[in-house]
Amino acid sequence: MALTGTPFFILTIVLFVGSIALAMAQFRARGKGSAVRGSSRRRRAGGGSAGGGPLQAVGYLTTILFCQVTAVAMVFVVVNNENQLYDNWADLLGTSSHVQAVPVPPKDNGLAGDRAAGSAAPRQKQVLTFKPASSDAVPKDVKQADLKGQLSGVEGEVLVWTPPQYDDPAYQNKTFPVVELLAGYPGSSSTWFGDMAVTNQLSALMKSGQVTPFILVSPRVQLLNNADTGCADVPGKVNADTWLSRDVPQMVIDNFRADDTAAGWALAGFSAGAHCANRLAIGHPDRYRAAIAMSGYNDPIGEKASLTYQDPKLRVIDNPLYMLTHAQTPPNIGLWETGKKGDGLEDAVALQQAAKSPTAVTTFETTGAHLISTWKPLVAPSFEWLSKLIPAP
Repeated sequence: MALTGTPFFILTIVLFVGSIALAMAQFRARGKGSAVRGSSRRRRAGGGSAGGGPLQAVGYLTTILFCQVTAVAMVFVVVNNENQLYDNWADLLGTSSHVQAVPVPPKDNGLAGDRAAGSAAPRQKQVLTFKPASSDAVPKDVKQADLKGQLSGVEGEVLVWTPPQYDDPAYQNKTFPVVELLAGYPGSSSTWFGDMAVTNQLSALMKSGQVTPFILVSPRVQLLNNADTGCADVPGKVNADTWLSRDVPQMVIDNFRADDTAAGWALAGFSAGAHCANRLAIGHPDRYRAAIAMSGYNDPIGEKASLTYQDPKLRVIDNPLYMLTHAQTPPNIGLWETGKKGDGLEDAVALQQAAKSPTAVTTFETTGAHLISTWKPLVAPSFEWLSKLIPAP
């Protein structure tokens, strides 16, 4: 049974209520037993034992533990459903790995280079079978497929939503721009479509022309057991960068009428996903035009479970601020950065102050906590900003 959605939530409520009912039944039974024993003592000179024996004590203790476990489980499910941290038991328990191999990726010549004849990254077109998303929290019009990354050695699910115009006959010969949606850590590929309600918020705005009709793509970002990849290629451990910036985009282009130029691609993320969005956009201006980063950070220490924080060299070079200031030429990208004081704002301002044309950084100060409830209202304004950089087809 999935961790997110209604069925498991209902199960935890039933178990919790049952544990309380069991405890109350034991309490009443104990009260009746005490009354019977008291009456018996009054009728005879010798008194019986006031206790119920060791087995009864064990029963009481077991019931108390059952109540506590079910209460904690119910609270966990509420929090998990609110933030969609884990979709399944394997992610929660750290028993699954989505890294099947860690090959050395071929030379990266950008999004256009992947499509060019004689590319240094020979590949076969991947036509996948899409099905409804597995999470109950995701709208029914979101599709899901399992992708085996040809370059990265990563396997994982990718969720895709097409805009209202995609099936309109007037757009049948059009290609659409794309936004990759990145969750935080721990985080689920369904979070943006579930609790962030990105499609519910943007569909009407796309129909009215206020927001560009983007194809929205949410790939798996939790690839290793109990570790954040930092969205980097870490030799011998994981090719997370290659998975997100090369395998996923090529799959989308293979299966949908998606723009195959960097001018039509962007990223959006929150928390660790914001760090990744900045890192990938700054590192691959030949693949992305822009990034939306909500409550992100520059120094990988922002997520201490990150492989890039744990490696001294990677901690330096995988810092978006370092990448921006050490780029050979200022990247032609736009960055939309949000955060509050002490939670991303200082990092956003640092990027803004370091940016040189044509790099453009817009900052937006927030006041809310590091939660979905803070980032969700930012979806519409951030995509309206993005639509000025990437217009409708």
